Amino acid sequence: MADHQATVDREVLEIQRDIKRIGTQNDDGNFTVKFGVLFEDEKVEQYYEAIVGTLKAAKKRGFIDFKGQMLLKGAHDDVDVILVNETLPENE
Repeated sequence: MADHQATVDREVLEIQRDIKRIGTQNDDGNFTVKFGVLFEDEKVEQYYEAIVGTLKAAKKRGFIDFKGQMLLKGAHDDVDVILVNETLPENE
């Protein structure tokens, strides 16, 4: 169980990096990316076991926000995933 939690913790941090890497800053200064763009990113495709689960965990912890409870490829490609509470070290 601890291994699973460590994986989730690591992926929640990494998704923040990926949103900053491929997203753009909105008027509020937050980084945002469309779910479809994030889902289809080559690095994202290769890194995450379950991107939908990672996004759900990051939202539950208050790091990101998006409309709805869960995002599905195709149906939610145009939904914004917004980094609202960044927890990355300052030097990143």
